[in-house]
Amino acid sequence: MLSAGLRWLNGEIRMSGLKRGSDELLSQTAAVSNGGIMTPKPGHKENNNDAKKAKLDRNLNNPSRVVHVRNIPNEAVETDIINLGIPFGRITNLLLLKGKNQAFLEMADERAASKMVNYYNNSGVPVIQGRTVYVQFSNHKELKTDSTHPGSISTQAALQAAQALSNKIETQGGPNTVLRVIVDNQVYPITLDVLYQIFSRVGKVLKIITFTKNNTFQALIQYPDVITAQAAKLSLDGQNIYNSCCTLRIDYSKLTNLNVKYNNDKSRDFTNPTLPIGDQGLDSLGIGGIPLGAFALSPVAATSATLGLGGIRLSGQQSFGGCVLLVSNLNEEMVTPDALFTLFGVYGDVVRVKILFNKKDNALVQMSEPHQAQLALTNLDKIKLYGKEIRVNISKHQVVQMPKEGQQDAGLTKDFTSSQLHRFKKPGSKNYQNIFPPSATLHLSNIPTSVSEEEIKDAFQNTGGEVVAFKFFQKDRKMALIQMGSIEESVISLIKMHNYQLTDSSHLRVSFSKSTI
Repeated sequence: MLSAGLRWLNGEIRMSGLKRGSDELLSQTAAVSNGGIMTPKPGHKENNNDAKKAKLDRNLNNPSRVVHVRNIPNEAVETDIINLGIPFGRITNLLLLKGKNQAFLEMADERAASKMVNYYNNSGVPVIQGRTVYVQFSNHKELKTDSTHPGSISTQAALQAAQALSNKIETQGGPNTVLRVIVDNQVYPITLDVLYQIFSRVGKVLKIITFTKNNTFQALIQYPDVITAQAAKLSLDGQNIYNSCCTLRIDYSKLTNLNVKYNNDKSRDFTNPTLPIGDQGLDSLGIGGIPLGAFALSPVAATSATLGLGGIRLSGQQSFGGCVLLVSNLNEEMVTPDALFTLFGVYGDVVRVKILFNKKDNALVQMSEPHQAQLALTNLDKIKLYGKEIRVNISKHQVVQMPKEGQQDAGLTKDFTSSQLHRFKKPGSKNYQNIFPPSATLHLSNIPTSVSEEEIKDAFQNTGGEVVAFKFFQKDRKMALIQMGSIEESVISLIKMHNYQLTDSSHLRVSFSKSTI
């Protein structure tokens, strides 16, 4: 369990509180640890040249409970260092020197430190945020903090997290190289590539198999060794991939090896890139020659730790591409920037829309987040709109440019940055829980009591479609379901009727529904 002082940001856990200075150690006689003064015990000198010497001397033969980690990336944070040491025992002190690209980790005893150093120099490859780092014993016998100087908030939070994780290790049992991962409260699509990007931050991922069981997205992920798998479980279990949703539940699998037959978007063996693509259905995926359906994976109990609202930020969002979608095969006589704003706005906040001046059956739609673009692509690609099956793809463009002054545009480019109709501005909005594919049934809300069923049905009939059924919610007459004659009619009705003015002070809210009447 991690402390509440941690939060996920830009792909790693960040500590709330003060940023620590990073240039003190090895540039002064005394060094700062936890915001205080760190002094070696008498008889154990570690001078200003220690870091330089470490590059030549692995210092493996002089055990100490203080471990020196070098070549760490500039973006490294305290928990990155903790993740290296936590599988080997209790951590009692920590010093991160970003400016020197190194850190010091004090273990509870020499035995734990020796296990860590021996493992990383003989078996495992220590990795922090994709960079290989080097682990050795320090010349320090301990990191001693002057009690007159208060500890750094970030380091104290990291040490509290380390203690909590150590306690968890002592009670969980059953480590294995294969993890089973369940994604709870899945609002946005999660792909194999997304999981790879997250789990490879901890260490080298060998194989991944993904599947859906009991309407829940699940995966099996194999690491080369138990230590890396353990670190991944401890650091990622209970984390949200996205804001307030898509929560990772991680447990050890009973399997010891994954037999991946095909490399595709459902399964991947990163050690064997020559595997065929194969059939991407569930029956094609086997574990030790046994179909996946033979395994019943029970959900992992949720942890009580909350690490923040931001979710795991994927570095560069590489797996999803950018925020801009290319929409093609549009009916250029009917489609407008406002129509695309309303339709794509069901799946995210649309920033800009540009219908191409010289090819008006094509448009660029810029969403505010890459995962919103992916969500829109997943739900709107190949739907029928005004008699044509539209295609939606990720665009090579990173942003939609507004026309330059004097440039001919004919109103085909529109900026919606300040629109009041964005559905997802509020973090954790309930709208995230009500995102569904286009369907013939629409959910209506914000209906005044003065507006009758007939008035609503007539308004929808005027969009050109047929109203098949209508029903007010029994417990809340401000909401209703309306069923159109087809999905295409429903899509057009949503475009025309969302934000439709029912009275002087009431505008209708329309979204796709998973229900039927």
